Amino acid sequence: MTNPHGTPIWYELQSIDPPASKAFYDHVIGWSIGEPTPEMDYRMIETGHGAVGGVMRLTPEMAAGGARPGWLFYLGVDDADATADAIKAAGGTVHMGPWTMPGVGRMAVVADPQGIPFYIMRGDSDASSTAYERTGMGKCNWNELITPDQDAGDAFYRSVFGWNYPDVMPMGPMGEYRFIAVGDLTFGATMRHDGSGPPPGWRFYFRAPDIEAAAAKVTEAGGSVTMGPIEVPGATASSWRAIRTASSSAWSARVTLPSRSIERSGERRRAL
Repeated sequence: MTNPHGTPIWYELQSIDPPASKAFYDHVIGWSIGEPTPEMDYRMIETGHGAVGGVMRLTPEMAAGGARPGWLFYLGVDDADATADAIKAAGGTVHMGPWTMPGVGRMAVVADPQGIPFYIMRGDSDASSTAYERTGMGKCNWNELITPDQDAGDAFYRSVFGWNYPDVMPMGPMGEYRFIAVGDLTFGATMRHDGSGPPPGWRFYFRAPDIEAAAAKVTEAGGSVTMGPIEVPGATASSWRAIRTASSSAWSARVTLPSRSIERSGERRRAL
C-alpha cells in the first residue's frame, strides 16, 4: 500500500459473535458486513464507498492466548520486520509475527509500552487504503488514543512511526488533547486516561448519516447510549455531534460514536 508509514490502513473488530455484530453495525452505521471467508471466519465491512475493515471471529483458542473482543487498527509501515524490531527497541511488545498472508501483506500484532495493542502491516496492494477518510461516510474519520502515560506513549509513536503533535487542546483537569499527524495528515489525537471508565486503548470514530437516528438505532439493536448526543470540538473549525455508546464509533457530517462495550441482553460484553 502506498499510504505513508505510520498511518491507519484497516480496522478490525474481533468478535465472539460475528452474526450479532453484523446485525448491530449494519443497523446502526449502515454498513454491509459480508459472509465469512471459506478459510476462516473473517467478514469484510463494506460502506458503499469501499471497505473500512473486517470482522474476525474471536475463538476460544485466541481468548486463551490473551485476545479480547474489541476494535483494533492496522498502521501501515514501510517494512514490517524493521518496524517490529523498532517497536521492541522502543519498549513495546511484539505479540505475534511478523507473518505473511499471501495477497494481503506482511503483518504483526504488537503493543505500545503501555500495553495497548494494534497491528502493523505492509500491504501487498499498490493502491492506497481509504479505510481512514476524514469525511468518508461509513469510514473511520478519527483515531483516539486513551493512555495512562501520555508523554511516554506520544514519544513511542513519534520514535517508531514518525508522528508529530502539531496542536493541543487544553481540557482542564483532564489534561491535554494532542492532535496526531504524519506529515500534513492529521488523523487523531491522544489523551490521558484518568483511571475511571473504560480501560485505556484506541477508540475509533466511524461516520453515520445522522446522529439522532444512530442513537435511536443503538437502542433498537440492543445496545445502550451512555453519553450524548453532545457537541465535541474538532481538529478543524467545525465541531462534531457525538454520542458515546456501549459499543463502537460512528459520526455523521458532525457525528461521532466512540468505541465502548455494549449492554446487550442484560449482559455486559466488550464490543460486539
